[in-house]
Amino acid sequence: MSYDPSPSYPHHPPPHHPAPPYPPHAPTHHTPSHRAPTHHTPTRRAPRRDPLGHHSDLRILRSAYRWQRRTATLTALGYFTLFLILSACAPGFMTGTVADGLPTGLLLALVQLPVTWLAIALYEQTARRRVDPLADRIRKEAELNARREAGR
Repeated sequence: MSYDPSPSYPHHPPPHHPAPPYPPHAPTHHTPSHRAPTHHTPTRRAPRRDPLGHHSDLRILRSAYRWQRRTATLTALGYFTLFLILSACAPGFMTGTVADGLPTGLLLALVQLPVTWLAIALYEQTARRRVDPLADRIRKEAELNARREAGR
């Protein structure tokens, strides 16, 4: 499965902040009088970016992960709840036979296992499609920010 790097949601990069002016460097040693002092021009650094914690990608990641959990949980628990409600409210339906004397309740109980597998598959699919690409991008951006901070 290939990853489409273009996000399906609008991504706005953080605003550009100009680099702060740097004070001239004062010499840390005494310059001999026979040599002219050298003037150091400050090197231009990359502009500061907002910390990762304030970035909208984290909110998007949280909502994608929340949607992923809800989908898988409601799939598995929803079916089980339906089975319990039918057992309590419709005992005639649950004791009825489907084929060759197999009760409907037993058939619905056996279907619970494939429904649970379906919930797991949905969870993994939404993780690969929605959550993992966002998490990878945030992780790479955090590593880049850490390298920038270490270089200062």
